[in-house]
Amino acid sequence: MNGRPVDSKLKVLLASLLAMVVIVSGVAVVLNAKGSDLGTFGDLASFGDASSTSDDVPDDAASEPADDPNVPAQVLDLTNWKLTLPVGEERDEADEVEQPKLKKFQDPKYFHVNKAGDGVVFRAHAGGATTSGSGYPRSELREMKDNGEEQADWSNKSGTHTMTVVQAITATPKVKPEVAAGQIHGEEDVVAMVRLEKKHLFVESDGDEVGDLDNDYKLGTKFKLVMKATPDGVTVTYNDKKTVKIDEVGGGNYFKAGCYTQASDHPQDDDDPDQKYDKPEAYGEVVIYSLKVEHTK
Repeated sequence: MNGRPVDSKLKVLLASLLAMVVIVSGVAVVLNAKGSDLGTFGDLASFGDASSTSDDVPDDAASEPADDPNVPAQVLDLTNWKLTLPVGEERDEADEVEQPKLKKFQDPKYFHVNKAGDGVVFRAHAGGATTSGSGYPRSELREMKDNGEEQADWSNKSGTHTMTVVQAITATPKVKPEVAAGQIHGEEDVVAMVRLEKKHLFVESDGDEVGDLDNDYKLGTKFKLVMKATPDGVTVTYNDKKTVKIDEVGGGNYFKAGCYTQASDHPQDDDDPDQKYDKPEAYGEVVIYSLKVEHTK
């Protein structure tokens, strides 16, 4: 057999290469020209297209892992809800998240599971974006129907319509320490709203206070709230003990739950002449542990 030995030919071949990749048990190992290991880069099956960029990844990929037990929809049944957030491209055009995106959505600042894993945190800062109909920011759920495809719109002229929520108000802004945490909204006005002002937890209807729930509420205290609408009117029951009744019967109604911060970092139309304003980062916060809506004919 003429020429160099086989071993010499292999050495020449290796020397002529800058690098080579071999597969060892499904792992890519880069070798230099002398055959030395330069490092392991992982299972080749997990490698993406070399041309992929962050623009190729869906916006919600980082915050919405599939079937993640730590997303809010794994703690609360959000099938028939949509979410309004205190962020948006314009100050009065708050972003909304609807189904099916809401099923996997979370936001580390405004809508996420608490550290204990048993509640969902809703937070809205005073400098946040608002809806066109309000000057206050919210991280709040709005009732929907048909698996989130249509907005809920019911009348208490017939049937029984109930929202039961276990929650805690955990933070209020410093200058104007006010947060709303639960509503029945009508076609045009608020039928019933649960509000906290400093330590005073009460029910409001169409801008007027209509009944006390707790005159010494302490932030972080968990409580049960039942908002019910029937042909006899609307009731709001606090911890199965205290009930406020509102004589209101009509249509175009829907439930809301979450954090509706009643403070801003700039003037509002209905402000008192001496009103002071919170810093943009000041926030209200509500943690919801359970949420259920029922409609019966």
